[in-house]
Amino acid sequence: MAVVSLKAPESPHARQDQATSPGEPDSVEGVMLRARTAQKAFSNVDQETADAAVRALAWSLYNPDHARELAELAVQDTGLGNVSDKIRKKQRKTFGTLRDLLRAPSVGVIERDEAKGLVKYAKPMGVIGAVTPSTNPGATPVNKAMMAVKGRNAIVIAPSPLGYRTTARIVALMRQELAGIGLPEDLVQILPAPITKEATEALMRVCDLVVVTGSQDNVRRAYSSGTPAIGVGAGNVPVIIDETADLDAAAERIRDSKIFDNSTSCSSENAVVIVDAVYDAAIAALGRAGAYLCTPEERQRVVDRLWVKNKLNRDLIARDADVLAKAFDLPANAEGKTFFLVEETGVGKDYPLSGEKLALVLTVYRASDFAAAKERVREILDHQGKGHSCGLHTTNMDRARELAEDLDVVRVLVNFAHTFGNGGGFNSGLGFTLSMGCGSWQKNSISENLSYRHMLNITHLVTPIPEDKPTEQELFGPHWERIGYGEAAR
Repeated sequence: MAVVSLKAPESPHARQDQATSPGEPDSVEGVMLRARTAQKAFSNVDQETADAAVRALAWSLYNPDHARELAELAVQDTGLGNVSDKIRKKQRKTFGTLRDLLRAPSVGVIERDEAKGLVKYAKPMGVIGAVTPSTNPGATPVNKAMMAVKGRNAIVIAPSPLGYRTTARIVALMRQELAGIGLPEDLVQILPAPITKEATEALMRVCDLVVVTGSQDNVRRAYSSGTPAIGVGAGNVPVIIDETADLDAAAERIRDSKIFDNSTSCSSENAVVIVDAVYDAAIAALGRAGAYLCTPEERQRVVDRLWVKNKLNRDLIARDADVLAKAFDLPANAEGKTFFLVEETGVGKDYPLSGEKLALVLTVYRASDFAAAKERVREILDHQGKGHSCGLHTTNMDRARELAEDLDVVRVLVNFAHTFGNGGGFNSGLGFTLSMGCGSWQKNSISENLSYRHMLNITHLVTPIPEDKPTEQELFGPHWERIGYGEAAR
């Protein structure tokens, strides 16, 4: 397909020559002016052109050479995660998001309801301000940029300072791909270094929508900015293994999810609650899957070294298993293990193992039965991660429905490797994303996975339909019967 060039004209404030790089020192105002110029030129393109832009952004990261380069750069810069899993994450999330976006309309009429006489038209919001975390300095910017551009918006990214170099590189690659098909590079930009809270807050105030993935401090700042904002919540995923579960399959799923990118994902399991009837067998299955069960003495060393002054130890989070084994002074039989089990009995601020760990450490609780396991999960979520997610390994779907009905979470995953289903999966109906809303339980404005639909304005065309007006009796009848409001009174 040949895409018509939409390059904005040159101006003193809209430099687009080769000398201008996304990281060149500049003001927030200058970045926003270029973003608005580019977005105005892009705002009326057709669906084919919008989708071409999305494909271009996806390829900037899916390209195997780029995926590896960015993964290596991210690990080098942040020290978080590992290269092989970051490559997989970048390509998997980008591919899945592209699948979702190309199947959806975002230009012109996107929905018709003849019965209600409604036609919905999609309109761009303008410029999206996106705050992105150090845990995913390459994948999250592309994921959000694809969603923003799908809606014919521009996007300005405010990255974590720790991941700035990685994010600046992927922004440069996205701009390069857009330019290659004749579209404005300034549809995607990054705040100039150094990243400060003041600059990020300035962006929040002047853009049209703020989307924050990362620290809860940034989420609160976004909601206080005066600009419409979408923030996502902290994770601390607990999962249950009940007595009906396929224990080896459950253990392998938990392992695959827990060890992925060294537990950098907010969807990674942080606790497993095992019913008493299969506790020992489940621990054995987790051992066969690669887990090492710490002794009480070793457990104390994990606590003392994973937390320093009540904060997670930056030197140990998202590190390889061999690094942790050495740091925790674990014995020779812990070598070669891929994650570590620590038993716990309490929940709350006095029990740090009950919270999110961002490390290859999985807290284990014993519960007398499923009812007790459900209550333990509720306790864990009330302490941290309420609204986010929980999981269940079972063959009893009634129990899954019970969790969904009774617990304050947006997502309940059944028989999943949690990380691979929660943010979208090829065997999960949830949309691909790297940003999970947690509802009002974490003071989030969405209770679903972030998608391009959150970056659209919708115009409703309303036409007359046959009158739909019930009688008073139909609406008030049951109440009248309760209060004895008889025919005579009426």
